[in-house]
Amino acid sequence: MKVFLNPGHAPDGNPDPGACGCGLRECDVAKSVADLVEHYLTAAGVEVVGNMQNDDLLEITNAANASDADIFISIHCNAFNGMAQGTEVEVHPGSRAGKKLGRCIQWQITDSLGTVDRGLKYRPDLWVIKSTDMPAVLVELAFIDNTGDAALLRDRQDAFARAIARGVTDYALQ
Repeated sequence: MKVFLNPGHAPDGNPDPGACGCGLRECDVAKSVADLVEHYLTAAGVEVVGNMQNDDLLEITNAANASDADIFISIHCNAFNGMAQGTEVEVHPGSRAGKKLGRCIQWQITDSLGTVDRGLKYRPDLWVIKSTDMPAVLVELAFIDNTGDAALLRDRQDAFARAIARGVTDYALQ
């Protein structure tokens, strides 16, 4: 299996760091988790054919589509009002395989980290999951502006990465 990873938002946060809260920036958390996911997938014998952080969504999807990847995973942090919390995975409603991948990753994260399970969200409008040629998901790890979730994003990045990697291997075995 070949995986293409996309940590959300611009490298180094310029011009867009993504969501910010509780002393964290989404771009930094997403990149750290993606790098760890790559490490764990590689250790499990899964080939990572891309780990691309970029604000140009067309460039990301073109690179993913040219990579011969079997699945695409975009990694993000959510934000809302400081009160919302939990993990959700965005999937394209027309992708049965994307839904399966999303369920595997969602379950691994919520089970291992104890985050609130916000479930799969069907998003036909998200460019990176509608414009890739392979099953694709956008993982919203947790809410960066919620103090409890932010503590997990700060202190448990390795656990998030391990959970995503296990979700990928679960998906491959089904």
